[in-house]
Amino acid sequence: MKNLLTTALALCLALGAAAQTPDSTQGYRFTEGKILRTTPVKDQSRSGTCWCYSTMTMLESEILRAGGPEMHLSEMWIVRHSFMDKGEKYVRLHGKLNFAEGGASHDVTEGIKRHGIVPFEVYPGLNYGTEKPDFHEISAVLKAYLDAVIEASGEKKPLSTAWKRGFNAILDEYFGPLPERFTYQGKEYTPQTFAESLPIRMDDYVDLSSFTHHPFYEPFMIEVPDNWMWASVWNLPLDEMMQTIDHALENGYTVAWGTDVSEKGFSRTKGIGIIPEASLEGMSGTEAEKWGKLTDREKEAALYSFDKPGKERTIDQQMRQEAFDNYETTDDHGMVIVGTATDQIGNRYYKVQNSWNVVPPYDGFWYFSRPFVAYKTTSIMVNRNAVPKEIRKKLGW
Repeated sequence: MKNLLTTALALCLALGAAAQTPDSTQGYRFTEGKILRTTPVKDQSRSGTCWCYSTMTMLESEILRAGGPEMHLSEMWIVRHSFMDKGEKYVRLHGKLNFAEGGASHDVTEGIKRHGIVPFEVYPGLNYGTEKPDFHEISAVLKAYLDAVIEASGEKKPLSTAWKRGFNAILDEYFGPLPERFTYQGKEYTPQTFAESLPIRMDDYVDLSSFTHHPFYEPFMIEVPDNWMWASVWNLPLDEMMQTIDHALENGYTVAWGTDVSEKGFSRTKGIGIIPEASLEGMSGTEAEKWGKLTDREKEAALYSFDKPGKERTIDQQMRQEAFDNYETTDDHGMVIVGTATDQIGNRYYKVQNSWNVVPPYDGFWYFSRPFVAYKTTSIMVNRNAVPKEIRKKLGW
């Protein structure tokens, strides 16, 4: 194995011409572009409910955009209802469904349409002795109960009339009973009337993606395990999906973003997501020769050191598709795209709000490069009015 000096040299070579500029020699420094107003960073803690936190934050920002007040909508109201809806489907399908904590943005909008919504103060959903969500016990208990119900009926015996009540009772014990009426800021509401009082409508929100195994400009049921609801997304070419994100931000709409953060290019400690590539054209013949002699492991270590910005891969439609088809892109996290930024050598990024508490280095926000978003987006949710008019026409809206 080459010594540390050789590896360090390789890093400089990999980043190519960018390393020639003084501003690129120390860490990442971002200049922010347009940043949209959102509600404060939340903490999903020990729960796989990023899909709910991210979509709720997007909807809360939509309320602000529509002139409404800042508010914190109850994530656990939706999560609790989602567990019940998912549980019923799981039993109906004899356990042949992904019953887990994950979900998608449409679970939130459909959940609000079906069940209404309440403020966080009315339903924090923490009825099990912790100050933040902790699902290590909840998920195991819920699935074990459902599996027992399915197994008990396995010998062609009918399901009892009690199983749904029993499941609902477990949910009540962990999340708390569901209020039928409540008072908020001096007014009395039901969950449905509170949802109706908001200055936004759930029918205005659409899911979009970009894959070639379905026709463009038509909806398709996206094939990811957490899509237990079997909901559809509208399919766009990659450049038009990216154009929609840009158009939304420019016009004041945040974007709920489903993506894959199990990537080498995602750094929790640095707060960035990148898709780096060696800048061979920026190397001299000798430098290129040295780079060529490094092992794959050494090249990877150089590219993913996160010590300064450099060249990134150009992403195309085929690369996206192959990564999805080969399980290299998975639906493992949801966040909110809230603005734009550039690093010190001019690479373009999106500023993203996460739900992992207010943590360094950017107080709970992350910066993801455009190539990362183009490559690793599984789907987005936006207000349909955030989609450019020419694209809406192609979709038949």
